[in-house]
Amino acid sequence: MKRRFLRTCCSLIVIPLVLIATRLARASDAPHLSGSYQVIRQTDVGPQTRVRLRVRLTNPGQRDLHIQRITLWDFSYPAKGATQACTIVLRSQTSTDASLEFDVPRAEYELWRRGARPRVVLEIATTEGRTTTEVVRLNLISGGGVN
Repeated sequence: MKRRFLRTCCSLIVIPLVLIATRLARASDAPHLSGSYQVIRQTDVGPQTRVRLRVRLTNPGQRDLHIQRITLWDFSYPAKGATQACTIVLRSQTSTDASLEFDVPRAEYELWRRGARPRVVLEIATTEGRTTTEVVRLNLISGGGVN
């Protein structure tokens, strides 16, 4: 009887620990991308600024990533014109450049000029057929000053 009780208690402790360890292992396998940007061109369009950016994304992970959508999102909601559908395959342990054009509020662009770092939200297709998102804060590429 004591043996059965001990087995039950061990099961109640060991099984949750295994589940937690499995989730932590999956979380550590998350992409953790990094990125940088350079302003190629900017044009004022009414209260908006249209910016063409060269964005470099780096995938330090062990899996290839299939990016389907990029949203430039610095405030509580993305600005109209701040989402781009795309097809970018970011191979494991590599970087890739993309040229993207967004319409952003002029005030947001002014913050970039003062040193604020833009943020992009990437929609990534998983191998299981689902999508996940990753937020990447972009660093300014040296010599890629904001006009």
